[in-house]
Amino acid sequence: MEEVAELGHLLVFAFLFCFAAYMVAPVITDITMGALCPGRDECSLAIYLTGLQQAVTGLGALVLTPVVGNLSDRYGRKALLALPATASIVPLGILAYGRTRGYFYAYYITKTLTATVCEGSMMCLSLAYVADRVPEARRAAAFGVFSGVCSAGFVASTIAARFIPVSSTCQVAAVAAVVTAVYMKAFLQETDGGASSCSRDEEASRPLCIPSSSSEELSPKLPPLRKAPSLSEIAALLTSSSTFSRAAVVTFFHGLGDAGLLNTLLYFLKAKFYYSKNQYANLLLIIGITGSFSQLTVMPLLVPKLGEQKLLIIALTASCGHAFLYSIAWSFWVPYLDASCVILSILVTPCIRSIISKKVGPFEQGMVQGCITGISSTANVISPLIFTPLTAWCLSEATPFYLKGFSLACAGFATLVALATSICMRPAEVQRPDRK
Repeated sequence: MEEVAELGHLLVFAFLFCFAAYMVAPVITDITMGALCPGRDECSLAIYLTGLQQAVTGLGALVLTPVVGNLSDRYGRKALLALPATASIVPLGILAYGRTRGYFYAYYITKTLTATVCEGSMMCLSLAYVADRVPEARRAAAFGVFSGVCSAGFVASTIAARFIPVSSTCQVAAVAAVVTAVYMKAFLQETDGGASSCSRDEEASRPLCIPSSSSEELSPKLPPLRKAPSLSEIAALLTSSSTFSRAAVVTFFHGLGDAGLLNTLLYFLKAKFYYSKNQYANLLLIIGITGSFSQLTVMPLLVPKLGEQKLLIIALTASCGHAFLYSIAWSFWVPYLDASCVILSILVTPCIRSIISKKVGPFEQGMVQGCITGISSTANVISPLIFTPLTAWCLSEATPFYLKGFSLACAGFATLVALATSICMRPAEVQRPDRK
């Protein structure tokens, strides 16, 4: 595919980054409970610490990601990508050295701090890099390919975690993080800020694309900021059109439900079906393979026929069903079946990113992608405040009704709000308005 040729080194970097970051996902629940509540199948302390970490990480990403995205518009994508690539090494190194209570708390603190930079910024900067290199007509497919490669890295790391002992898994993840940073520094090429994606034929149809014939158009729609973007500047960007506003609402509520689902699901499965590391790995493997296949093959096929807006509605519908089916799982094999819904639900994020990307010019991609990531991070701050105590209550013996998956159903209702908002996004609004 043309997207692979244009983004080769970025895709390798994304694969390696996800391989290192996600390798500990299948084992972190057992590591956490082994360090905090050894010998138990339910641990409220572990659930609350996970929720606190998610909240702090989301709050930090809310503040830092728009700043990092804006700085990348000025100083380059590669220069800023070095930050998450390097920061991700530290917590993995601690976990590789030891997994007792003391080492776990050291990992927990450093992971919480570094994740504020790593998780949101890596995706934001990489998507801006894609927008710089790929013309608008092929951008949705390129976003899908990039997300698919990230999912492939997740699949590879899950397979490794499935067969490698816990101690070796953490060590391999730390080594992979070092290799990722070195590869990015050695091979990834800086972009030209998106100027190459503006062909002569596109200048007439893309009013925010910077034409070479007019010196008045050399500054982007939003002038380069000499300081970190303020909340009022971010709000002005997001309210500049109804598409921006509704995409922000969809991002928030989908992020709220998705974060609530992902951060409570493994504890729910352990409490109800006594899942262990290998079963977590099997479930995550199904999700990863299905998601990677969907983004690499299904999305490039469906986007030209349906468009991003219709595909977004379909993906959000699948995401709602995904959460509701988890909540009523009656046997250990039901979560494995439910994981197949990822083939559609995983397309939500690349669809939103593509819609937003087409609303701004080439020198604004880092800023707008950072804003959307910041909104998602806001959801990550609020989500644990709601779902952490709710999950702990539902899984405890004090709950007045027997529905351990009630918190997962609430995550489905949050996604339902995003679905209702996406239906109000008329296809015509996805097109970029003419500049006055």
